[in-house]
Amino acid sequence: MNNINTIIFDFGGVLIDWNPRYMYRDEFEESSEMEHFLNKVCTEDWNLQQDKGRSLAEGTRILQDKFPEHVVKIQLYYDQWEKMIKGYIPQNVTILRKLKEKYKLYGLTNWSAETFPIVFKRFSFFKLFDGIVISGEEKLTKPDKKIFELILERYHLEAKNSLFIDDNMNNIQAAKEIGFATIHVLEKTDLKSELNALGLI
Repeated sequence: MNNINTIIFDFGGVLIDWNPRYMYRDEFEESSEMEHFLNKVCTEDWNLQQDKGRSLAEGTRILQDKFPEHVVKIQLYYDQWEKMIKGYIPQNVTILRKLKEKYKLYGLTNWSAETFPIVFKRFSFFKLFDGIVISGEEKLTKPDKKIFELILERYHLEAKNSLFIDDNMNNIQAAKEIGFATIHVLEKTDLKSELNALGLI
């Protein structure tokens, strides 16, 4: 792995602890009701369309028209969105600062162009990145290989010299197929140990 000179990070689930349950658990009496709402109404696929560039207003309106009985709770999704951010993931951000001493750092995130500025202002570690590609600005989302090709082209990077870190297996698989080294981050992943195993720290 001595040929790695660039590390590309996903943000949600890797550096930032985001979960709509942090906000919605105060809006439902039963957790089962909340899970039904997030699995059937404000779904991951619906949220991904905003990450792909659809406006928050349009996404909200479409869902409210489809589920008029949930108009109020759907409105909360983006009105109270910041409450879904518990904070940063400290052990991984600490490693990020250490990696900055040796590697170029980039971000590649599925994130709405309207909500990303909120977290960018909130967390100073974003200033460590040499560049960030946000899906909502590009109208492309991972695991579409076009967004991986875009970050390589924009910042003159080579996949064979880059490590990609993400918590989504579909994104990891797409990156592998392009030629990236990868680390799949799960809740119990020790990122420092994974990097050490690759000889990067």
